[in-house]
Amino acid sequence: MKFLDDKINNIRLEIQCHSHNIPIDIDECCTSSEPHLENFIPVIEKDLLNIISSLKSTSCLLDPVPTHLFKQALPKVGNSLLDIVNSSLSLGYVPNSLKLAVIKPIIKKPNLDPCELANYRPISNLPFIAKILEKIVFKQLCSYLQNNSIHEVFQSGFRQNHSTETALLRVTNDLLSALDRGSTAILVLLDLSAAFDTIDHAILLNRLENLIGIKGSALTWFKSYLSDRYQCVHLKNKCSYQSRVKYGVPQGSILGPILFTLYMLPLGKIIRRHGINFHCYADDTQLYISAKPNEDLCLNQITDCIREIRKWMTLNFLLLNSDKTEVLLLGPKLDKIDNIVVEIDGHLIIPGKTVRNLGVIFDSVLSFDVHICSIVKTAFFHLRNIAKLRNILSHADAEKLVHAFITSRLDYCNALLAGSSCKSLNKLQLVQNAAARVLTRARKFDHITPILSSLHWLPVKFRIDYKILLLTYKSLKGLAPQYLAELLIPYNPPRTLRSQEAGLLSVPRIRKNNALGKAFSYKAPQLWNNLPINIRDSDTLSVFKSRLKTFLFEQAFR
Repeated sequence: MKFLDDKINNIRLEIQCHSHNIPIDIDECCTSSEPHLENFIPVIEKDLLNIISSLKSTSCLLDPVPTHLFKQALPKVGNSLLDIVNSSLSLGYVPNSLKLAVIKPIIKKPNLDPCELANYRPISNLPFIAKILEKIVFKQLCSYLQNNSIHEVFQSGFRQNHSTETALLRVTNDLLSALDRGSTAILVLLDLSAAFDTIDHAILLNRLENLIGIKGSALTWFKSYLSDRYQCVHLKNKCSYQSRVKYGVPQGSILGPILFTLYMLPLGKIIRRHGINFHCYADDTQLYISAKPNEDLCLNQITDCIREIRKWMTLNFLLLNSDKTEVLLLGPKLDKIDNIVVEIDGHLIIPGKTVRNLGVIFDSVLSFDVHICSIVKTAFFHLRNIAKLRNILSHADAEKLVHAFITSRLDYCNALLAGSSCKSLNKLQLVQNAAARVLTRARKFDHITPILSSLHWLPVKFRIDYKILLLTYKSLKGLAPQYLAELLIPYNPPRTLRSQEAGLLSVPRIRKNNALGKAFSYKAPQLWNNLPINIRDSDTLSVFKSRLKTFLFEQAFR
């Protein structure tokens, strides 16, 4: 516990050392005509039961009874619980017993030294009733933010229908469009140190009130939620002393992530002032800009933007980590571009050949070849271990391991791989083939197509097409981020089309090279227009998924 306390205090002291002589400029006013959230709406028993059933049955050390037993006892304790929750909402008060968290240290990456305390991330485990209360407030807060369009459009962290994949699809689409125009682009990935843990409560509450529009008992509730919080570390069946939480929002809580994104809300306004493209996923921020080969790459523009970002972060008790900030140059003939460096607080950052962006390895032409090789290497490592255990595993258990360690890696952000070379995709297919053989105990030279078909596994290429088409349908139905939906343009023909040609999308024209051919704005319309009309016209998402899977299976195994 002392290590965590000292770490946060040291970061805050370092930030304060940089904050001298920085003028304070807070422009976060919310006029009286703008929407307000004055109070939370009391919940009814039906909604409470639905929320409880949606939560996982994991227990906390602070729970008096295991969560699964608590759920079974709901018919007896439901009314009392409803009174507790609604009293908290109406009075703007969170009981102290619900503000104690047990910290479970989780190592950040499997390959890090487990003996080094700095390699752990503190994850808060809260009492189950606290999770219920947070979930109720979370749903009402999200509804208010969504109805009043308060969210940052390019913030994809912890938002419904948003993900790392949708974020990276938009970023790669913009970069590929620039490369298609013959431009060179620069991508800067900013890194923050312990961002969730250094948030200033006074600034957060001021932002909730003056920028978000939270007033009255709702604001009082958040003041109570953030005050008098305590935490302790539980490790190897031992608990540390209880330490008061002076700063930050609890990682692992339901409200912590959304409060963090609201804390970061003014950042978009700062970046837009410099005319730079950006995207955020929680505390991961990426900046990118492009220019023609004969034009200046606008390094001063990026440097000025980062300088202002750092100034804003310092005033908001966030520490920009220049040592972990990465830069990537993208485009043709990069060897002819000299002396490209980005300066952050006196540190000169030289572009690398690749960068890891939200778990995906980007290269200078967005081929994703290095990323695919990394997937293949890791997947085969895990597959060899599963194969060693296969004889003592049931089919169901082996299937769970394959999905957890192999399929999940093949499917993670696989929509980005739509334009990858056949050679690279074949490497991924070999992984899937090997996984299918391990699972079914097939021999090495058995024909793989019947095996994949019996498992109902779409081959890798068709899994990619499925993901793109799924995101396309969601974008057209308002179930995907706005920044993806705006990339899809309905086809408006000069004359009336036949009914089966309705609902088509316009396929953008490729200009200089085939870079745009790998982008979502090109691949999505291309695949969508080739679907039968009965699939495109599906009324619901579940119907669309069912029809699309059937169609792709017929295509893959005909």
